[in-house]
Amino acid sequence: MIGRIATGVFTRHAIAAVLVAGASLVSAARASAEELRAGEFSPPRPAPDFALKGSDGSELTLRRFRGKVVIVEFGFTSCPAICPTTLATLARAHKDLGESAADVQVVYITVDAERDTVERLHDYLAKFDPTFVGGTGSEDQLTSLRKSYGVEAARVKDGGGYVHSSSVYLVDPDGNLRALMPYGQTPDDYVHDAKILLGR
Repeated sequence: MIGRIATGVFTRHAIAAVLVAGASLVSAARASAEELRAGEFSPPRPAPDFALKGSDGSELTLRRFRGKVVIVEFGFTSCPAICPTTLATLARAHKDLGESAADVQVVYITVDAERDTVERLHDYLAKFDPTFVGGTGSEDQLTSLRKSYGVEAARVKDGGGYVHSSSVYLVDPDGNLRALMPYGQTPDDYVHDAKILLGR
């Protein structure tokens, strides 16, 4: 009897230990699932706002999209590879977000003040997703804005293109810079992080 009781107690303790361990693994898995896949700003900081000419005919500011996740990319419409690849990825992610897409705004800011007019940005972005909004301004405005975000851009003498930073910024609904997504990530990475920032 004593042996059976002892065995029973041991069994109950063992089962309890296994359940606790299992619960810990589940908690760890959930915590891992909630981590952003982009590199996080720690601590988050207010995203530098701006006032540019928008490709939708309105003034383009971050304040316009308060309450939404804003995905900010810097580039230029003549970019041969990186910009169109990233925009195609963002277009796919926007589609895959389903109903949540209404709460995610892609903003594309040109580094080419000379050639990227409002009309050119509008036509270019429409090929990817008509909800994407582009922004342009004076050379001084764009240079200052790039500096505030830590974006590098340099004109290439031969060919008229630019070498520029390729990472994409994620701004949360409160207007804070939360993460920096490296070039080459998948649509699923953007969907994953956007939903976390939306609390979904």
